[in-house]
Amino acid sequence: MNGTTTSLLSIGDLATRTGVPVRTIRFYSDAGLLPPTHRSRAGYRSYDTAALERLRTICVLRELDVDLATVRRVLDGDLPVAEVAAAHAAATEVQIRVLRLRQSVLRHLARRGSTPEEISLVHHVTRLTSDERRRLVSDFIDGLTDGTPSARTAAAALRTAVPDLPDDPTDAQLDAWTEVARLIADEDFRRRIAHAALPPADEDALPGVDPGTAAGLVSFTRDTVTAAMRSGADPESAEAAVVVDAVVARFAAVLGRTDGPELRAWTARQFEAGHDPLVERYWRLVWTVNDWQVVPGHLPFQPWIVKALRRPRPDRDGGLQGVSP
Repeated sequence: MNGTTTSLLSIGDLATRTGVPVRTIRFYSDAGLLPPTHRSRAGYRSYDTAALERLRTICVLRELDVDLATVRRVLDGDLPVAEVAAAHAAATEVQIRVLRLRQSVLRHLARRGSTPEEISLVHHVTRLTSDERRRLVSDFIDGLTDGTPSARTAAAALRTAVPDLPDDPTDAQLDAWTEVARLIADEDFRRRIAHAALPPADEDALPGVDPGTAAGLVSFTRDTVTAAMRSGADPESAEAAVVVDAVVARFAAVLGRTDGPELRAWTARQFEAGHDPLVERYWRLVWTVNDWQVVPGHLPFQPWIVKALRRPRPDRDGGLQGVSP
């Protein structure tokens, strides 16, 4: 008996070997999680090596945020450790996603020097669950179907590409989602996208021009400009001037007009009228949120050609010809 007693460990010994405070070990013991192996007549508790290992198991589970009731079930053999680990791994994954999203939000606010109003907006839209975010966008799109036929057509187009913020967004995706949320809450934007979610058909893009003729001119312009955009040509470069000359020459030949500032200004106005930069911005934001690759052929060509058309060009005397808006 003396040999057995002397091999036992006191609470102080357990604390020394594990680094767990004495009062914590006493709490576990009082709660029945760590029953003493022996009690002296004076009431002092002592523990064997099995109890030491039991305490280490308790510490690991508690460090993993396992509650005491579950710890008890594991120690009593009522619940497999593997099952507990799987459940807490899933819970930890959720916590990690929440922390990453919080980190993204904080970086967003720090970069933008946000106002109290924007802080409130960002906090609100990023706290929404995935289902709530989808419902926010769905309600915006559904609200368009009560309007004109063009609004219903716009709604159908918008449903083909719904912005879906991932649980672990990049800074760019979070910025884009916040801007999308701001846009879809804006009444002016709702009116604009209801009429311009998609560009007009080629045959309708040049008002006053025969539909068949207009379709051919717009198709030629799109193909020519898209090729320049793919090559990375700046709309104010010398390379762009070649594209403009080709486009205007085609317009002049087909419409029976003279190439000059008047025709270039008219052409610029036609393409500008068929494009809404804010609607284009929305589509670009959707591509960013969804992490879709931006394909030059799918980008609006109108801003490029309008800017190129309005770039002053040298006249025959070496001066610059301007194109009025």
